[in-house]
Amino acid sequence: MKGDGHQQHPLIGRLVRDIASGTEGRLMAVLIEEVPTYTGAVRTSRLAYLRPAAGGVEFPTHLENIEPLGPA
Repeated sequence: MKGDGHQQHPLIGRLVRDIASGTEGRLMAVLIEEVPTYTGAVRTSRLAYLRPAAGGVEFPTHLENIEPLGPA
């Protein structure tokens, strides 16, 4: 893990699908972030940031929600 929260991941730069939304895009980064819960407690979460293939703003999804598209 890098000191700024970024993590290395074998799919960075590859086309992936966010299975939660069905959006396809390029995996740009994986970060560990602190996420508040509804109770006010804070937990850490590994988030994947995708840039949609059709263009637009990068968006986060849980790392477990991504699957690779096409060959490596």
